[in-house]
Amino acid sequence: MQLKTGMILTGTVSGITKFGAFVDLPDGLSGMVHISEVSFEYINDINECLKIGQEVKVKVLSVDENGKVSLSIKKATPRAEKPKDTPRGEKASPVGYEWTPKSNEGASFEDMMSRFKQSSNERIGSLKKNDGSPHRPRRSGKPEK
Repeated sequence: MQLKTGMILTGTVSGITKFGAFVDLPDGLSGMVHISEVSFEYINDINECLKIGQEVKVKVLSVDENGKVSLSIKKATPRAEKPKDTPRGEKASPVGYEWTPKSNEGASFEDMMSRFKQSSNERIGSLKKNDGSPHRPRRSGKPEK
């Protein structure tokens, strides 16, 4: 079977680490689900959500040139509806919030890193330009009179 980005498959959890889970897919293939792709909610311990041998539905996020397969459980399942009204004093939880911006979907890591570096350099340059003041002189340690 040729894996393609966007495919939704059923697999079996074959290994769990602190950063994610390995999933065996059909035709002897396997991939990894990063801990951030398991649930829409924050997960402190992945063992609370997944067990070895558990069947899971996964979506193929990417397949790199070395054959490494990146998977998502949360993107293979429908989102829970966000609560419409919350009582006063309570904060609405970001249940359906997707933490990665859509503009980066399909972009390679190198592209995202390049944009980040460019943006970072522009911000640093802007800060240096706006800081026209000279460095403060060192204090001698003697009290002023």
